[in-house]
Amino acid sequence: MTTPLYLILIMGLAGAASSGGMVRQKRAWIIDSFKIEEEYPGPFPYVLGQINVVEKQLQSFLIHGSGVDEEPLGVLAINQVTGTISVLKKVDFETCRMLKLRFEALDPDGKVNTRLGVEVLITDVNDNAPTLANFEISLDESKPQGSEVIIVKAEDKDDNKSPNGTFTLRIVSVTPEDRDVEFFLEQKKEGGVIMFKGCLDYQRVQKYMILVEAKDHGPKVQLSSTGTVVVKIRDKNNHQPEFTGQAGPIHVKEREQGIDVLRLSVMDKDEKGTPAWRVKYNVHGDTDENFKITTDLETNTGILTLKKGLDFEKGTVRNISVSAENEEPYFSCQVKSRPEKGLWDVKVIKDLESKTIPLTFAIDDVNDPPIFNPDVKSVTVNENTPIGAFLEKFTAVDPDITYSNQFHYQLGDDPNSWVSVDAKTGEVTTVKVLDREGPHVNDSVYVVTLLAVDHGSPQMTATGTLSIFLMDQNDNVPQLNSSRLYMCLSDEPTSANISAYDLDLPPYSYPFHFELVGDTTNKWKVDPSYGTTVSLVKENMVFSGHHMLTLKISDSQGHYALHNLSVTVCDCVASSSCLVRMASSARLGGGAFGIIALALLLLLVVLLLASLITCKNKKSFIPFQEEGNYYQNSFNTEGPGTDCKVEALSHLVYTDTSHMQNPNTSALDNKMNVPSYAMFGGHAGFRKVTTHSLVRKESMMSKLHAEGAFEATSLDIMVQWAIQNSLQKLRSSSDRLDYEPHVYALEGEKDSSDPELDPIPILENEFKTDLLQDLDLKFTKLASICKPGQSFPYALQNSDG
Repeated sequence: MTTPLYLILIMGLAGAASSGGMVRQKRAWIIDSFKIEEEYPGPFPYVLGQINVVEKQLQSFLIHGSGVDEEPLGVLAINQVTGTISVLKKVDFETCRMLKLRFEALDPDGKVNTRLGVEVLITDVNDNAPTLANFEISLDESKPQGSEVIIVKAEDKDDNKSPNGTFTLRIVSVTPEDRDVEFFLEQKKEGGVIMFKGCLDYQRVQKYMILVEAKDHGPKVQLSSTGTVVVKIRDKNNHQPEFTGQAGPIHVKEREQGIDVLRLSVMDKDEKGTPAWRVKYNVHGDTDENFKITTDLETNTGILTLKKGLDFEKGTVRNISVSAENEEPYFSCQVKSRPEKGLWDVKVIKDLESKTIPLTFAIDDVNDPPIFNPDVKSVTVNENTPIGAFLEKFTAVDPDITYSNQFHYQLGDDPNSWVSVDAKTGEVTTVKVLDREGPHVNDSVYVVTLLAVDHGSPQMTATGTLSIFLMDQNDNVPQLNSSRLYMCLSDEPTSANISAYDLDLPPYSYPFHFELVGDTTNKWKVDPSYGTTVSLVKENMVFSGHHMLTLKISDSQGHYALHNLSVTVCDCVASSSCLVRMASSARLGGGAFGIIALALLLLLVVLLLASLITCKNKKSFIPFQEEGNYYQNSFNTEGPGTDCKVEALSHLVYTDTSHMQNPNTSALDNKMNVPSYAMFGGHAGFRKVTTHSLVRKESMMSKLHAEGAFEATSLDIMVQWAIQNSLQKLRSSSDRLDYEPHVYALEGEKDSSDPELDPIPILENEFKTDLLQDLDLKFTKLASICKPGQSFPYALQNSDG
């Protein structure tokens, strides 16, 4: 098919040269016009047109561009000699709407004489139908009619400026059919807007399928396609909850609380689990707020709870009501008429009164407790108020009607037994002198409780509280925190702190005035004399020893007391015991008391063990406390053996070893020297010695003493003396030192012929002399035989039987 095609001559110029100069000459062209229709079925090739050339000197013609050597390739071709253009295949308008070519004319020598630009237009045909997509949306059933549902858009690849590329949208069908809903489509510039008339109802239809058609306006043939719009309806609250069943009178006991008294059930047609289905309950007419109601989220049941007890005396019957509404606001829509034009006539309701149910509670009377009015009182009195003084009066009432309303008063809590209450009148009086400094008084307040006990069954009780504020009086004198002091002897005046306290409050207590009574001139003085803690100053004329001073301490009102103050002055350089006493007296705390208690407990254990020791064939061997190794002066004397009985320690000699000093124990000079006992024993037992003492041998323990690792205290002396004295009392004065020889039964010779006896093998082990290191005197000789030339130290000890 050939149609006129406009070949636009952009420019045609040619130049010629002469011997005398440049000559400019205009080239003239005559071009025919052609156009191509898309999707032309052929046959191919066919002639599109020929370019007529006026100038005959041109040798050949060429074309380049889209449709030739550019996309789409191979659509056009030109006869290089005649200039005829041919179409080789079909062209798609939707792919290429114009072919842009470059035409060239060549001279006989092959040079380009002229270039022209050519545009070949492609005409459109209706070969594409409009397309629609599928849509799915959700729509609330409470949406009012006339609301936009969705905008549907279609596309057509044909030329939108021709009838081939324009189309019309329409609704073909709606499934399912609903007489109360009609969907319609309005085509606008942006697309087809779908709307509806009438009332949506989730319980009636949950989903609509709308089939939409798009059809173009082709002059020869109209092409069309369809798409589906799925509209899902969301349930909203268009059904009220309705109570099921009726509740008659409900009996509850007076003052009963914290119990579920009723469960209410409702019916709701909206979708379960949605806000349109879930119910909120409300209680009406509950002026005292005795009830509360909650919702069971699984069943929508209302649980009515009695959170505060009902009072029979305020009424035997209680009437309330309970309403039920959904979490989501209520609405309803109803079609009245369906006119042909415009929207339909509908009735919409958005506010509707909630459904309610009346409830009646019958209250069963029970015995009520009396009631104090008020139940808390306070009174202010002076301490030391005389016995029988009136403090306060409590009044209670019993509101019972059907039960007995008689009651009596009695004390509840009075830890000090200071007051009494009249059983009939409720008057509170004192039965003892009140003391602000007494026990169970906190911040000058003493608290007692009173009870009002009725005579019903069961008995009920009310409690009243009386707070007694006790005003302080000057009924206490200052007291010393400590009445013992330790001070060191010095050439210069020294001091020690004295502290006092007073149980009274200011102005009946501190600051205190301290004053020494008696002749203390140039010996003792108090500096300063006022305060809670002052210094006792010792002059250098005071000698060492024990001093008893009389100290007068007055409070700020002049109320005073005399106190004996024991002061020990000692030479702290010559004796360490004074330092020990000073430290213990100054810092006697919980640890010191624990040590004392442990020492006393140890003393009791030792006494118990001593009482259980009996003298049998075995002798008990009690090692000394390791303060070092001792050795015995040799006297070369022996005596008869004893039955492990040792004479009373009262016969032993106390030897002061303070004058004995080992070169390794020089550091003990300033420590306390502990008295020791000298005991010497032969091979058969211990014997009495009168003038000898033990000599300390150097050992690890003595080295520890020399390095200051151990320090004897007065407590050690006390415990040691107590143990020794207790052991003496356990011994009888008639105990003998010797005993008569005892004859033992003869066991006879070994009978090796007895077949029932097995031989006892004795392994030949190497004898270890270290086992004899801690044996007592009777084994020393045996040890010396086994190991001649070696001494064996031992620890002396007393074995009581």
